[in-house]
Amino acid sequence: MKSEFMLAFNEIAEHSKLKREVIIEALESALVSAYRREMNASTAQHVVAKVDMASESFRIYAEKEVVEEVADDRTEVTLEEARKVDPDVKLGDMITVESTPPKNFGRIAAQTAKQVILQRLRESERESQYQEYASREGDIIHGTIQSVTPQQVTIGLGRTEAVMPRNQMIGGERYRTHDKLRAFVLEVRKSSRGPQIIVSRTHKNMLKRLLENEVPEIYNGLVEIKSIAREPGHRSKVAVAARQEGVDPVGACVGMRGVRIQSIVKELNDEKIDVIEWSNEPATFIAKALSPARVSGVYLDDDPMSGRTATVIVPDDQLSLAIGREGQNARLAAKLTNWRIDIKSLTEAAADTAKHLRTVSDLPEKVLSMLEQAEGTLAKKAESKPIMPEEFANMGKLVDAYEKMQSQGKRVLRAEKAQKVAVIKSTINPVAYKVTLAESGLPEKVVKLLLEGDYGSLGQVMEQMAIDEDRILGLDGFGPKVMEELKAALTTIQMPEPAAEPAPAQPEIPVEAAAVAPAEPGAPVTEGVPAEAVAVEAVPAVPGAEGEPVQSFEEIIGEEEEEEEGGAKDKKKGKKKGKGTQREIVFDEDLGMFIAKKKRKAGRLKDWEEFTE
Repeated sequence: MKSEFMLAFNEIAEHSKLKREVIIEALESALVSAYRREMNASTAQHVVAKVDMASESFRIYAEKEVVEEVADDRTEVTLEEARKVDPDVKLGDMITVESTPPKNFGRIAAQTAKQVILQRLRESERESQYQEYASREGDIIHGTIQSVTPQQVTIGLGRTEAVMPRNQMIGGERYRTHDKLRAFVLEVRKSSRGPQIIVSRTHKNMLKRLLENEVPEIYNGLVEIKSIAREPGHRSKVAVAARQEGVDPVGACVGMRGVRIQSIVKELNDEKIDVIEWSNEPATFIAKALSPARVSGVYLDDDPMSGRTATVIVPDDQLSLAIGREGQNARLAAKLTNWRIDIKSLTEAAADTAKHLRTVSDLPEKVLSMLEQAEGTLAKKAESKPIMPEEFANMGKLVDAYEKMQSQGKRVLRAEKAQKVAVIKSTINPVAYKVTLAESGLPEKVVKLLLEGDYGSLGQVMEQMAIDEDRILGLDGFGPKVMEELKAALTTIQMPEPAAEPAPAQPEIPVEAAAVAPAEPGAPVTEGVPAEAVAVEAVPAVPGAEGEPVQSFEEIIGEEEEEEEGGAKDKKKGKKKGKGTQREIVFDEDLGMFIAKKKRKAGRLKDWEEFTE
C-alpha cells in the first residue's frame, strides 16, 4: 500500500503535468529553504538536499569548516567527524557533511517549505505551458469560449487560456460562451502570470492550416499551396500547384461535389473561397487570378524601381466582374500574384489606343485601316448601336498590338533603371543578403510584417529602403511609427566586411569601340537614339530583354494574323500548334542561368519614339 507521501507526490505530478524530476527538484529546493530558516544559516553557506524516493526520506548536507573544537555546529565540524567523510581532510579545510536536523522542522520552517514548493511548481508549470504552446505557434488549436467582451474573446484550453483580440475576429461572426472554437496560434509570449497566447481567426495561414487538415493531398505534399490572399469573412483566393504528374490540384482541394471546400467555408463563417491553379507564367497566373472574369489580354511591365505592374484588358461585359464589389476581386488578385493590376475594358483601352495613334504621323495603311474601323466601332458604342463580334475582334487586335509595342518601347528605360538598381546594390554589404530577418536583430513586430510582405533577407529590406521606402510603408500593418523603428534599427546594425573574392579574368573592350562598332546584319537601327541609351541597350539588365529586337507595329499585327491562320490550319488537321519560332539557348552571366533568345526580324526604334513617350 502506498504511503501518504507517494500519494501526494503522484497527485501533484498528475495535476500539474510535470515530470517527476521537476517535482523532486522543487522539493529539494524547499528543504534547503526550510533548513536555512530553521537553523538561521547564512545564504553564503553551501547547502544541498537529497530526496530518496525509495525510502521516502531526505538528507541535508551543509558545507562546514574543520576545527578542533566546535563553537558553532551550524558552520563547524570536528576533525574526527570530518574524517568519517574524507580521511584526508585537514584542519581548516571546508567539507560538506550531513546536517539533517534530528527533529522535524518547526512550523515557520515548514510553512516556508510549503511556499517554496508551490512557487517552484507554479514556475515550472508556466514554463511547461509556454514550451508546449510555443511549439504550436503557427498551428490551429481547439478551445471553449469562456468570456466575450467588446475588446477580446477568452478561450479556455484546459490548463491555460488564450486571448483573441478584436482585430483578429472575423467581422460579423458571433461568439457565445461555452461554444467550441478553432483558432490560429498567432503568438505566444512569456508573462508573470504564465504564457500569454494570442490567437486569430483572420490570419491567412489559418486558411492554409484548414486546407492541410481537410485535403490529404496537401498534407502529403502532392499538392502545394503557392500563395493565399484573404479578406476575412468575405472572400479568399488560394493558388495551388500539383507536385506530381496526373494530380488535379483544384479538384483535390474542392473535393467530390465540393465537400472539402464547403467544410472550410462553414468553419470560416461562410467565407467564399476561390481555388486557382498556379502557373509559372505571370500573365497566365494573373488571368486565372481574376476568375471568374474572362480576360482578353495581360501585358506586363516589370519595372526594376517602381515594381511590377500588369495591364489587364477584359471584355466590356466582364469589367464589373473582374473588378468585383468595391474592387475586392482585383484587390485579392493583386495580393495573390504580387503584381499591381490595372484593369481596363476593351472599349476604354481601344479609345486610349486610338487617341495615342492619332498623334503618330505616317502610320502604315494596315494600321490606319484598323484604327479607322476601331474608331467607327467606338462611335457605334457611344450611340448604343449593336456591334458585331468581328468589330470587337478588330479592336482587340489593335489594342493587343499597341500594348506589345508599348512594352517594347519601355525596354531601354527598364534597362537604365536596372543599372541604377545595380548601383544601389553595390553600396550594400553582400553579407546582408545572407542574413535572414530572424537573425537580423530587427524588432520582432517589424520582422513579422516584413516576412508577410515576402521579404526574406536583411539585404532585400535595405535595398528596397534605398530604392523606394514607400513600398515597405504600404505593407499591411506598417505605419509611420513602425517605419521609424525599422530605420532606427537599420542604423544600429553592424555587419562584418565581405571577404574579397578574386574577379574572373575578362577581356577588356573599350567603351568607345563598343559604341561605334558596326552593326550586324538584321540588328535594330539606333540612329537618333542617345549614346547612353545605346550603351545600356548593348548590355540590358532586364530579364527577358536579351535577344528581343524591337518590332514595328505592322510586324506585330502580321505575326498575330499568321498565328491565327496557322492555328486555324492546325485545327482543321486536328492539331493545335503555335507558330514555330527560332530560338537560341545561351548562358546569361547576369542571371546565372540559361535563357532562350527568340530570333525575329528587327524593327526600327526611332520610328516609334513619339509613340513610346
